[in-house]
Amino acid sequence: MREPLNDVSSAPPPPQALLERLKDYGQEDAFALWDELSPDERQLLVKEIESLDLSRIDRIIRCSLRSHGLPTAAIEPVPESSVSSVEERTLEDRERWWKMGLKAIYEGKLAVLLLSGGQGTRLGSSDPKGCFNIGLPSGKSLFQLQAERILCVQRLAAQATTEGSTAALQIHWYIMTSPFTDEATRKFFESHKYFGLEADQVTFFQQGTIPCVSKDGRFIMETPYGVAKAPDGNGGVYSALKSSRLLEDMATRGIKYVDCYGVDNALVRVADPTFLGYFIDKGVSAAAKVVRKAYPQEKVGVFVRRGKGGPLTVVEYSEMDSSLASAINQETGRLRFCWSNVCLHMFTLDFLNQVANGLEKDSIYHLAEKKIPSIHGQTMGLKLEQFIFDAFPYAPSTALFEVLREEEFAPVKNANGSNFDTPDSARLLVLRLHTRWVVAAGGFLTHSVPLYATGNSCTLFSFTL
Repeated sequence: MREPLNDVSSAPPPPQALLERLKDYGQEDAFALWDELSPDERQLLVKEIESLDLSRIDRIIRCSLRSHGLPTAAIEPVPESSVSSVEERTLEDRERWWKMGLKAIYEGKLAVLLLSGGQGTRLGSSDPKGCFNIGLPSGKSLFQLQAERILCVQRLAAQATTEGSTAALQIHWYIMTSPFTDEATRKFFESHKYFGLEADQVTFFQQGTIPCVSKDGRFIMETPYGVAKAPDGNGGVYSALKSSRLLEDMATRGIKYVDCYGVDNALVRVADPTFLGYFIDKGVSAAAKVVRKAYPQEKVGVFVRRGKGGPLTVVEYSEMDSSLASAINQETGRLRFCWSNVCLHMFTLDFLNQVANGLEKDSIYHLAEKKIPSIHGQTMGLKLEQFIFDAFPYAPSTALFEVLREEEFAPVKNANGSNFDTPDSARLLVLRLHTRWVVAAGGFLTHSVPLYATGNSCTLFSFTL
């Protein structure tokens, strides 16, 4: 507890109108230590409370607490007809989708949307995760790998559509940061000259934050003059796009389709023409790349159908009953719930507008019980988040596109020394894929390349073709 100031008796009371508004929403405790604050601290507290959209936050808290723990509709496996599996794709299909995708890209109909609000804390870095170098021989960061893939697709689209022309075309890149990563991300791009992209084809915007609350929905105070807040999850992208008017910006640019992904996948195929062509061909509102679940207990969310004939959505591994997670489809021999969500999505712009409005209206956030920094030390409370896959229940039609894990999914989530999803494991996956590409193209490698990890060392394979 802070020592009271000497002139407490002469301290002005909190602004009455603001105090009444807090009382309307049961949050008047935010002013509980008012008399112990200095004049500057009181100003900070007033400014903080005035910056909050109290009616919106109250609606989110009430709707989220009310919905938490309510029974949900039973889940069913995704219908086979909703999935394009690797083995069923013909060469003709792939070529047709590739050409359709390149044509749409050349016509400026595709934007890329990167979810990049997280820091590399679990990787031992306070920098934005996209700045992280996983240890490739080139030393390239995740941001640079993705930027160069956009440049490559731009060249391919120009060449394929104009008979070898290299006429300039741009895929616009929208990058969602957070208050914790925004400035550092912008500076990183500026210092690296946008990795060869034009500065005006990259747009940064911030996801929102939302107060952390106790189990009864009251604000947790991080300091006597500041509310504890946390980012609103990667699903905050929808409200952020709307509030920053970027959905309108996309429409003005003639964008029809949006390729959305997370920053921490070292193998992400940014602006994949084949996936885009498939998406256009299916005529759906939403689509996702999926990989087959490796084993029943793998800690990944899976796509399911919610209720008989209901929409496709994602169920997190922690919410899945173990007997369902282990159930086998006797016809296919696969797990009944086998299609893992790896945060590689495609949406129409019209659907993004619908989702932004629908999620805001429903105001239901996921509740995560966490230790929250507070005036009482670390205290247990609730963080409220939305997830990118919260969009799928709103989709009138969704298609899933299977990809091979070893070709498109190399997550970078944990520090080296962990059992999975480390910079080392991602680097090996990248090197293995690129090695296969070199050999398939008739080339050879002049240095030994690590192909897989064994314990704390790497097994090397050297080509002498």
